[in-house]
Amino acid sequence: MSVHHHHYWQGSFVGDEEAGRRLVELPAAVEAALATELATETVLAACDALAAALCDPAHPVHGRLAAHLPEGEDPAVLAELGALLGRRELTRKLRRELGGTAPGRLNRADPRETVYEAWAPVGLVAHIAPGNAATVAPLSIVEGLLAGNVNVLKTSSADTLFTQHLMAELAALDPSGALAARIVVLRFPSSRQEWLRLMCAPADAVAVWGGEGAVEGVAAHVPAGCRLVEWGHRISFAYLTRDVWSDAVTLGALADDVCLHEQQACSSPQVVYLDTEDEGEVFAFAERFAAVLAARPPAVGAAPKVGAASAAGAASAPAPDPAPDPAEAAELTTTELVARLEEHLGLTRVFAAPDGSWRVMADTRSPLTASPLHRSVWVKPLPRKRMIATLRPMRRYLQTAGLAGSRTDIADLSRTALAAGVTRVTPVGSMLESYAGEPHDGVYALQRYSRRVAVQADPAVFATTACLDDLARPVVLPPPAGPLLGKEDIQEPGRRVARADAELYFRSGGSTGAPALSIFSYDDYDTQMHAAARGLLAAGYDPVGDRTANLFYCGAMYGSFISFFSVLERLGGVQLPLSAGPDHPATAQALIDHGADTLFGMPSYLWQLLHAEADALRAYGGLRKVFYGGEHFTPAQQRTLKDTFGIEVIRSITYGSTDLGPLGYQCTESSGGVHHLHADLHTMEILDLAEDRPVTPGETGRLVFTTHARRGQDLGRYVIGDLGREIPGRCPCGRLAPRFELRGRTGDVMRVATYFLNQRRFLDLAGESGGHRGELQIRLDVTDARERLTVRVERAGATDPERLREVFLAGYPELREAVTERLLDLVVEAVDGASLDRSPTSGKLLAVVDARR
Repeated sequence: MSVHHHHYWQGSFVGDEEAGRRLVELPAAVEAALATELATETVLAACDALAAALCDPAHPVHGRLAAHLPEGEDPAVLAELGALLGRRELTRKLRRELGGTAPGRLNRADPRETVYEAWAPVGLVAHIAPGNAATVAPLSIVEGLLAGNVNVLKTSSADTLFTQHLMAELAALDPSGALAARIVVLRFPSSRQEWLRLMCAPADAVAVWGGEGAVEGVAAHVPAGCRLVEWGHRISFAYLTRDVWSDAVTLGALADDVCLHEQQACSSPQVVYLDTEDEGEVFAFAERFAAVLAARPPAVGAAPKVGAASAAGAASAPAPDPAPDPAEAAELTTTELVARLEEHLGLTRVFAAPDGSWRVMADTRSPLTASPLHRSVWVKPLPRKRMIATLRPMRRYLQTAGLAGSRTDIADLSRTALAAGVTRVTPVGSMLESYAGEPHDGVYALQRYSRRVAVQADPAVFATTACLDDLARPVVLPPPAGPLLGKEDIQEPGRRVARADAELYFRSGGSTGAPALSIFSYDDYDTQMHAAARGLLAAGYDPVGDRTANLFYCGAMYGSFISFFSVLERLGGVQLPLSAGPDHPATAQALIDHGADTLFGMPSYLWQLLHAEADALRAYGGLRKVFYGGEHFTPAQQRTLKDTFGIEVIRSITYGSTDLGPLGYQCTESSGGVHHLHADLHTMEILDLAEDRPVTPGETGRLVFTTHARRGQDLGRYVIGDLGREIPGRCPCGRLAPRFELRGRTGDVMRVATYFLNQRRFLDLAGESGGHRGELQIRLDVTDARERLTVRVERAGATDPERLREVFLAGYPELREAVTERLLDLVVEAVDGASLDRSPTSGKLLAVVDARR
């Protein structure tokens, strides 16, 4: 890069002449960039990778960027910046400020209405960064990117090229090029008004840092209708009540707030107010506090830590200079001199260090007065009854009020201070502290860089459409990478979830192995429940009209009942949380008494309930929909439910796992095992049964999922244990999410007598050719002579085991060969449904019981 190439423009460094030419064409460049949507996940993935590099001093990126830090800047600022750019902090920021990690998707604001809302980018954000905080400019651009905007930023001509190179490193971590297309960083002096005008003219929002003069200079170039976002100077104060202003701990905490950063932060106290009208108490407090300041060590030039993941928050704490410059020194001298002169009028009293390193100026007048900083504090009286009248005229400039008093005082004074115009209240001693996601100066930055948009749609046409984007554009997530993982891998000690991320524990059903724990954060659980809710709408659930009985199993840390309780809660649907239980008459009576027309549950349990209470439920005649999970209803069973009980809709409630959550959903055009992928949460691979390579499109293979929405866990390339095949082409429902068909579990594929046999094949033959409408289970044993395969079918009036044996032999050539060669004994027996083996936790029917082990 040429030494004169001070500007970073959409992926490359350019010089003044080229930058000037491109500035003229900026509107066209913005339109081209906005033509392609920027996925939030693209921003999060790149920022997370950059964060890891910034936190590793040995990483080449760390070394390259350290070389561009301003002179005297502590390289530790790179790690502090990295901590703010990690996925954990940015997703928390997105959730807090824009309500979720995919704020740009047009989802239903109320699931009961076909009104879709989203946060959309304003378009082009012009950022005018200050010259005194290295982290402000890059954080501001990241905020603009999180909101989906194109960003053009001006740095001071005195700044290094740190921001330019940091943004180049960020863009390089996005192979799609979408980030580079949305970043322009220019370095030029404010006197270059033509460039400033060209920056601001096409902007939809202009963010500017600085005092009134700086804001006014930029505002002159802001076109009508453009949003001006001011991050200007603010003033903060402390307020102490009578019962604490003599307390040594309180005075020490107040001194901490004054001395930290030498009052250079907007949240530093410049005035200390006392809840009194007594001038003598003011003077006495000032003398006590002066003694506390006198005992403090002298100022040092350590750079402050960046507060919150916000450019505005970073700007609140510029790197302090312990020595005032000449202009600041003159202001300090003048302020102190005037205050000393007013002592003769009885208005003030000054307590100052002999070397001028600190000063406390007591003033009997209440109006807010700015401090000259550098440990210079005003002390004033302000009875709480006059707080609003005294402070409200300065409301544009107020930021933090540090309060000290009793619990009731804090509650009362907080409300009063907020009414006066303060945007932030903290305890004394914590005025400069912040928390992740904290609003700055009364607003959230991401909302200032976004628009709230809405689409109203015809309910008759869009009743089952939960997200408009599903019909318009496919979701693009980073491709999966890394080794394949199984349940045993994620249970290893080295992969255990950190305690800070382990907020919700579920126990897997254990139907395909030993029960294990699956752990979630509440944020991840909420994301997944919203996704499952959208999938349920797609399947035909009506949150307005349906009256639902939740009949999943509950207890022993089993998750289905709780999960679908949460799903219905998010949908606003009517729910009877009955859960599965052995008292079928009581359950049926509850369905009838409360007018339930929709059932959620496991097929095996619903089948038992409906047949046990067939007379009562047929007489009721109110059941219309069944949404099932965990197992499958065969086509023959579905015909029975429709013909016998009048049920009109029978669909999968979701396809998922305890570890990964919801993976797929059915639409009104789906049947059997066909599902759409939850493409906003996961990517899917279909791998060969024997080798770790993709199958030919359309072939059956192992389903492998990578989830992109889990905090504190790496669940990439998870082998879930199911078989499936891709369904080509776009679904008739119009959704672009990939489709796949479940083809059983890898555990349902049995190695018997040198052959591979599939339980699903037995199930299909029994229903399609044998007319069997009940449940079916296979048991494998070893006899003295050979292996034995027993097909156990639920007994019904017309069940004929011998007929079913003939159907299996005729329709399954591999089975027929094994029996003919006397390698296998085939037995078919009819049994009561209650005697079939089930998972003790979930109640799920065990498709294969292998007793050979």
